[in-house]
Formats: sequence, C-alpha cells, structure tokens
Amino acid sequence: MAHPVGYQAGCTVLPVTETTRPARRRLTVDRRREELIAAALELFGGRDVEHVSIDDVAARAGASRALVYHYFGGKQELYVAALRSAAERLESRLVPQGDGRPLEDLATGLASYFDFVEQHAAGYAALLRGGPAGRADEVGEIVDGVRRRLFLLVQRQMRVTEPSPVLRATLRSWIASVETAGLDWLEHRDMGRAELERLLVEHMTALLGVAARHDGEAARLLHALTGDRPG
Repeated sequence: MAHPVGYQAGCTVLPVTETTRPARRRLTVDRRREELIAAALELFGGRDVEHVSIDDVAARAGASRALVYHYFGGKQELYVAALRSAAERLESRLVPQGDGRPLEDLATGLASYFDFVEQHAAGYAALLRGGPAGRADEVGEIVDGVRRRLFLLVQRQMRVTEPSPVLRATLRSWIASVETAGLDWLEHRDMGRAELERLLVEHMTALLGVAARHDGEAARLLHALTGDRPG
C-alpha cells in the first residue's frame, strides 16, 4: 500500500483541512497599505523618525520587512506617506462651520479639530512632530499645508478677508497655541476636552484684546466678536 509522503510507521496521518492550515489574512493592496501607514503613525507619533526603523514598522503591522519596502521603497517614503495620510484626514475636518456668531463657529470648528486629535492621536502627534519651524523639505510642506488650511479656516470663521500684519500674527499665534494644547492634552489628559476648547476660545479673545491696542483692524474685530472696545 502506498503511503503519503512523510509517512512514518506507527504515526497517524491527519488529513490537511482548512481548519488545520495556519490562518492567513488576505488583504487588498489598499488595506495592507493602510495597515502599514497606521503602524508607522503609531511609532512616529511617539518617537523621532531617526529612532524608528523599517523593522519596527513591520513588526508593529505584523508584516515582513520586504513587504514594507515593496509598498514604500524606504523609511523616508513611508514617513512622508504616513504624514500625508494624517494631513489629509485632518484637512477633511477643516471645513467652514455654520453661519452663527463668529465665536460660536470658532468653538464648533475647534470641536471638529479635537475630534480628529482624539480619534487619530498618533497621526496628530506624528504630523506635528514632523514639522519643525523652517523645515523646507517635503515633510515641512505637508505640515505647512495643514497650517495654511487652518489659517484660512480661522480667517473665514472670524469674518476676516485681508488681515493686517498684526492680526495675521495674532491668528497664527492662536493656531500655534491650539497645536501645542492638543499635544499637551494627549500627553496628560488631566483636563476635560470641553474645558480645553472653552479655554482656547477665550484665548482667542485675550490675544485679540492685546492686538487691539496696536491695530485698528484687531480692535474692530474684537468689538464685533464681544462688543468690547480696547481701553
């Protein structure tokens, strides 16, 4: 009687069935790419890029080193793709709010912004860690693109068409405060999100109060928002 290959006397040969084969996940190209990017964002969100390797990303995603190279070519390409993915998701949240009062619209916009911060914490952290001031390469362009989009949104929410130099600097300072506050909140989580959002709205009016003492346009905007006139 012929025996299967690998047969040994006294051993029971079990048929190979679907239940005895190791389970293998079959993912589409897009889904596998998304998993690799998600793993990369988790790692880049917690460490400087120099301290993350392709092997780290592969291990986090449950993939091979060769597969990461197949999809992205190298660590820099993966890094850029990961940050671009985070930027696109954040920018999708940066849409004009309703036609209510400017501060109400600003508060609604902040809530949408912090929805992203909370739901995509690793991507948010990686995005901001990847964009130091003055960086002119592709990574810097990605981060600057998000900031430009956010600045234009804030302009619209504040009903500002062409800001004066003082007002432009004030709005950009506020955006930097929002970014820093978001990172701090993710790190500590020792205050409520709603409280943080209210704090940042009040921070806007405080900054405008200072700017109003130096600039007529800022003074007019502050009065339109709160009815206050600079002393």
